[in-house]
Amino acid sequence: MSEPKTPTPTPAGDTYKGWVFKWTNYIKGYQRRWFVLSNGLLSYYRTQAEMGHTCRGTINLATATIAVDDACNFVISNGGAQTYHLKASCEVERQRWITALELAKAKAARMQAESDDSGDDFSPSSPPVPPGQSGGSQISEVQSALRTLGSKVEDLSTCNDLISKHGSALQRSLSELDSLRMTGEAGDKIRQVTERATLFRITSNAMINACRDFLALAQGHSKRLQKALQAERDQRVRLEETLEQLAKQHNHLERAFRGAAQANATSDNESAAGPGKGEASDEDDDNEFFDAMEEAPEFITVPADPRFHKRSSSNISGFNSEMCPDDQSLNEEPLAMNPESPSQELVPLKKRRTRISDKPNYSLNLWSIMKNCIGKELSKIPMPVNFNEPISMLQRLSEDLEYHELLDKAAKCQSPLEQMCHVAAFSVSSYSTTVYRTGKPFNPLLGETYELDRRRESGYRSLCEQVSHHPPAAAHHVISDRGWTLRQEITVASKFRGKYISIMPLGTIHAIFERGNNHYTWKKVTTTVHNIIVGKLWIDQSGEIDVVNHTTGDRCHLKFAPYSYFSRDVARKVTGVVTDKDGKAHYVLSGTWDEKMEFSRVMQSSRGENGTEGKQKTVYQTLKAREVWRRNPLPEGAETMYYFTALALTLNEHEEGMAPTDSRRRPDQRLMEDGRWDEANSEKQRLEEKQRSVRREREREAASQRTSSQSEEAVEEDSFTDPSLKSAPHDSYQALWFERCEDQITGEQIHIYKGGYWEAKERGSWEGCLDIF
Repeated sequence: MSEPKTPTPTPAGDTYKGWVFKWTNYIKGYQRRWFVLSNGLLSYYRTQAEMGHTCRGTINLATATIAVDDACNFVISNGGAQTYHLKASCEVERQRWITALELAKAKAARMQAESDDSGDDFSPSSPPVPPGQSGGSQISEVQSALRTLGSKVEDLSTCNDLISKHGSALQRSLSELDSLRMTGEAGDKIRQVTERATLFRITSNAMINACRDFLALAQGHSKRLQKALQAERDQRVRLEETLEQLAKQHNHLERAFRGAAQANATSDNESAAGPGKGEASDEDDDNEFFDAMEEAPEFITVPADPRFHKRSSSNISGFNSEMCPDDQSLNEEPLAMNPESPSQELVPLKKRRTRISDKPNYSLNLWSIMKNCIGKELSKIPMPVNFNEPISMLQRLSEDLEYHELLDKAAKCQSPLEQMCHVAAFSVSSYSTTVYRTGKPFNPLLGETYELDRRRESGYRSLCEQVSHHPPAAAHHVISDRGWTLRQEITVASKFRGKYISIMPLGTIHAIFERGNNHYTWKKVTTTVHNIIVGKLWIDQSGEIDVVNHTTGDRCHLKFAPYSYFSRDVARKVTGVVTDKDGKAHYVLSGTWDEKMEFSRVMQSSRGENGTEGKQKTVYQTLKAREVWRRNPLPEGAETMYYFTALALTLNEHEEGMAPTDSRRRPDQRLMEDGRWDEANSEKQRLEEKQRSVRREREREAASQRTSSQSEEAVEEDSFTDPSLKSAPHDSYQALWFERCEDQITGEQIHIYKGGYWEAKERGSWEGCLDIF
């Protein structure tokens, strides 16, 4: 790569930057780094893109020494642990850097000396924050504002003294004129001037007194602000030091654990983290103290030109798209809905519960359980209820309906692009309930069901059934009186990676609307539970979702940004773009998966400058953002009730007429909700052993029904090409309320609701249900 042309060094204080080779270690030698000289600080980064979030090192030039090695090499050291051995591309470039560094060092030394005598500046013993790190620019602005205020207060004090001095002199001169005893018109004029001067003196004295009071107050507040700012700065320094120590401890624990677990699960550990190393330099990728690199956004949004509110088309050179043809008006009204008569407000039949028993405080040796689980499927590990929350996976799937109003609104949309915004927001809203939910739901037993009948309250009915046990799969079907149907079949794959657990939901979610027969599909992103061994558990969602309208070809691409320690962006961020079948953008969505989502209508799009790795960003000109979804607040006391939402608190509430296989009849789950965890653990083991014995009996019956060796050989032959047949070659289990078929949209083998459940409930006839509890 060619070296960028750098200008002639400018006076110190101005930013000077460019590429310089830095010595890292004997293995890597000199590595090309981006150096920035600003405000007496020399900082460096791996790339220019890192300037926004990750500074690799900084030296304060006020106390540094600069030495020249040879034609191209030079050394910068602060006399302590920081020493940079640098090499420029040529001797001229090296001299430019030396000149700029010397000028910056001289100015930094002068500023430090001045700050020693200034009561309004911060202590010079602590250097300012390097550029690219949060807080540095704010402290500089505060210091500048304090200096400006100090000078203005001094000017006001000087003006106060001058007014007092000149006012006294004017009063004396007028008194002398009055003593001359002039008669006639001249005497009247002098008396008139004297009266006006007296009024001016009274007013001036009042202003002087007010200025004196202001000066006293300003000086007092200035000292208090100075102390407060100094205290905030000291606290920030302490927090930074604490964070650095915690990051180092976390890194050491991670490497120690990786080395101990490498022999048992080499392949899994290699996918989770690199091989263990000893101490390395700050150039080592494995020693970066953050979970995920901050990725640059794929697009940028800017406010649209006001003229777009009036014009219906545009042909400005440089833009590759025109305004959306489906927009009837370009005002900033909310998404248009079909003019329908308001639906009748439905009154719930019963008052739902708002509390459950508080979570008991049970101690648990986590390491004794986890050390033998690395690399295994969590569904195959016998876990105590201490890790669980008192609802099943079927009930967690039903929690996706927490914000069913988004689908109600989507069903009323006239435009499929507007409808897509609501469907995309609904796909994001299902993660808002997981922020604090670190507990694991109960794995449903084969044949277990769960119904959520909210037809009178919200117009929908939901049914889930566990249709497979290995792999665990649940089918879900929702029908709404308000014009939409939702169905999904989810298989959860989970891996324990040592310091975190990855939960990968497999399967497709379908949303079908009666109006326009629009059929949407999307998949779920990966959920990660961090700090399994050390620290407080926390959950992150990361990945990408493509919401596709198979009827019109419209698409919404959503990106869930992974959390990064040093990211300046908002945490849990989600961004997305709604495009039509031709790839033309119509709406931009942004927000967070735990709080809210907003949409903005796109007026124009253009190609911006290249970002990282040569990728060209798209710039969208949009109207003002409008909120499409916001999370409901948690109920009072949620921290003692597993952080359940208002809907989750009602999911396990007992109701009359439930199926014998309903999750609310599960005894171990009910015992856990009541706080009787020891009994719940015993009951859980009994149910799992009962399920295993039923499975073995079912396999024996299936094997006894094989009538010919030819059919047996066919199964064995297929098992070589279809690995799924090896896991359960003789299991002939069939779901009760769902039937297996091929999805016409995705081509996947899925389970579709075949009907009959709600009719059986009305009759109270459950003859076909298995005895699973």
